[in-house]
Amino acid sequence: MANVEDVESKSGSGENDEKQLGEEIKVKIICIGDSAVGKSKLMERFLIDGYKPQQSSTYALTTFNHKMKVNGQKVSVDFWDTAGQERFSTLHRSYYHQAHACIMVFDATRKITYKNLSKWLNELQEHRPNIPCLCAANKIDADMNMTKKSFNFPEKHKMPLYFVSAANGTNVVKLFTDAIEAAVGYKLNTTDFLDKVMRELESFDVEDEGNLSLTDEQKKI
Repeated sequence: MANVEDVESKSGSGENDEKQLGEEIKVKIICIGDSAVGKSKLMERFLIDGYKPQQSSTYALTTFNHKMKVNGQKVSVDFWDTAGQERFSTLHRSYYHQAHACIMVFDATRKITYKNLSKWLNELQEHRPNIPCLCAANKIDADMNMTKKSFNFPEKHKMPLYFVSAANGTNVVKLFTDAIEAAVGYKLNTTDFLDKVMRELESFDVEDEGNLSLTDEQKKI
């Protein structure tokens, strides 16, 4: 189990810590499922006051950025929210682009949202077939007996199932920290060619930034 901690609650980590932690890993996590199952509320419950929403005028979506540490490694997480796109029964392909993990959410009080998970999985597999997926049964606060039931969909597709509540916070932190750990693991160990290329390009960007900083310092001397 990875050691995951919130770094936004900390201040003044210092230069030595920066060197020890190395470069920051950037990951993207998406949430999919029917409208009104509580995807946005789950994100906000996890992030509480620390989230920084950014609206996109190009596509109907909202992103939330969060900083964490996984096993001492700095991680920058972008959570992508559909902002209502799912009302049209499909999502723009940009939503799936370069995602590193997916959380599939259904409303435990509405059977149709559970049945529709298959449709969402099919769409996900068209764009990002290899990323890790987690399944969340939301709104269990309305009926705690739901936690005693078995659900075939996550078992069939080998997804971990989380019984969660955006209303009272049950298992929300566990769900998202596990998703972050899965996203980091996928990015660092992916066998997908395009993902490897993107990771190498990010490394080049970090090196270029370092070289630019050195040049600026040299100019001051």
